[in-house]
Amino acid sequence: MNGLLLQPSLRFGGDRMGGRPIRVMIVDDSLVARTVLGRMLSERAAFEVVAQAATADQALAELGRHRVDIILLDVEMPGTDGLTALPLLIERSHGARVLIVSSACEDGAAATLRALALGAADTLPKPGAGHFAGRFAEILADRLLRIGHAPQPHAPAAPAMSHQRSRIGTARMDCIAIGASTGGIHALSAFFAAFPASCDVPILVTQHLPAVFMPYFAAQMQEIARRPARVATDGAPLVANELLIAPGDAHISLRRLGGTVRVRLDRTPAASGCLPSVDPMFAAVAEIFGAGGVGLVLSGMGRDGALGAEALVAAGGELIAQDAASSVVWGMPGVVAGAGLASEVLPPAGIGHYLASRIAGRAGTMPWR
Repeated sequence: MNGLLLQPSLRFGGDRMGGRPIRVMIVDDSLVARTVLGRMLSERAAFEVVAQAATADQALAELGRHRVDIILLDVEMPGTDGLTALPLLIERSHGARVLIVSSACEDGAAATLRALALGAADTLPKPGAGHFAGRFAEILADRLLRIGHAPQPHAPAAPAMSHQRSRIGTARMDCIAIGASTGGIHALSAFFAAFPASCDVPILVTQHLPAVFMPYFAAQMQEIARRPARVATDGAPLVANELLIAPGDAHISLRRLGGTVRVRLDRTPAASGCLPSVDPMFAAVAEIFGAGGVGLVLSGMGRDGALGAEALVAAGGELIAQDAASSVVWGMPGVVAGAGLASEVLPPAGIGHYLASRIAGRAGTMPWR
């Protein structure tokens, strides 16, 4: 999915795993597809194809015999389809990343967003017969390298820096701003499952996605977040308990007109190169809300959000980052955590519980870890 993988990764899995090959399982009912994909990856030293399966049930059986980092998963297969099997495959594999490689991804945003919400790391349209070579092979290899290795089952849940807090949020919350990229949709689902269905603050979301996906994403977020959600338009007022989502072709900035804070769409190139970018959103929240602003940095590649996070913390706001173990890619949250900007480094559900405790006036007393 092009909108998710435009940025360089902070660190690939190989950097953490001593350079061993990324172990891949291929799940596709087409023998031709399995053979071609297997040959593509076997020709590259960075990958090791450890298993292949023609059905989801076969894949689950193979996971009992092999430890894998990434599962290449088709959607349309006999028996259990790929999307139905996806959560169980992640569970049975103890956290393997899933890359959906399917022609179903060409049918529109709905199938792609459903896959991402269920926990897929990314999606890639499968080319027709005779078109697997050349550019597709390069794109596939790049996606796999960016996703990297799965977390080790006994690895520490978070690095030592996660225990260093820049500040503990105790001020009133006036606005929550969330930035995310690769793996962000699944993280958003987990966060909102633990966050109250009603709150008295507006919520801004910048998720790296192409513009064509945004209406579908907003509809999905309305269901996931259990509150109104819409794509932000220029001049839209911030409303308590409503999600405003950055369009795919503009950043969210803010301006105060009288007593009302309104969206100002900004298309100025961002330092991160992302459009939309998390940086302008965080910077705007810092300027308008100061200590009442709260920023969340969820799973994603690169360092988008780092500059805005500095501005938000300098203004007295609070910045919370997703932890490494639960992130598909610990790029964006890893940068702000490493810079000492995050008051908390938690899994998405932990972030939801933590902010719920802040809303209830019990920050620092809830067992959100």
